[in-house]
Amino acid sequence: MKEFTERHHAFIAAAFYDELTKAFGERGKAAFVQATQRYAEQRGSRMAQRAIRDGKPLNFQTYKEYGEWVNTKTVIDAQENNQSTNLQWSPDLVTKITRCPWAIEFASLGMQEGGVVYCTHLDKAIVRGFNPYLVFNTTQSLHDHEYCIQISEGANFAEGQTFVRDPKNQRGFDYHCGHSYKTYSQITEAIFSSEGRKISANVLDRFAERYGRDMADKLLSYRNVDFDVIDD
Repeated sequence: MKEFTERHHAFIAAAFYDELTKAFGERGKAAFVQATQRYAEQRGSRMAQRAIRDGKPLNFQTYKEYGEWVNTKTVIDAQENNQSTNLQWSPDLVTKITRCPWAIEFASLGMQEGGVVYCTHLDKAIVRGFNPYLVFNTTQSLHDHEYCIQISEGANFAEGQTFVRDPKNQRGFDYHCGHSYKTYSQITEAIFSSEGRKISANVLDRFAERYGRDMADKLLSYRNVDFDVIDD
């Protein structure tokens, strides 16, 4: 079985967007947004749980330090890893992102429209799950612009400040992909019932066709994981 990467993760979201909007139009799009937000809030909540465990304040510095992933070696070797610069450090952190494997994958699928919807809601909801009193916005994305702009309001970072993510708080992209597939499936099936189950099955088949049945089976192996809480 090959390594799960950021691009596998992006494929799952893109496939759900495609299936949902083709089947249900604007209702499908609304369901996709709901599922994206739910997935992201769960991820942010896990970050907060670890931070509270460790006695850390739920501010933007801790948020930066408790992220659950770093770019995979596969993506780095392909020169598809995230590239960004900070245009402003204080009072708001303003970040310009010029390369992103999620944007690369959405573009390869011709799904830039879905990428815009995904990125409009994803990080904002991760931050909300971490601490709903923090304010974060993505004002434009690589899917339809030359670069992304993300703003962390009131972060008040020192210029050049760096953040190190502790490896013990990170999870592999098999975990993140399993989480993504489970959450999108749950929301899709809750809203659209039997038609939603068909969409979940279609996404899994598309994933298996692209990446192999063993990787699709790995996604399903996470179906009983409770992604609301940490397990470490």
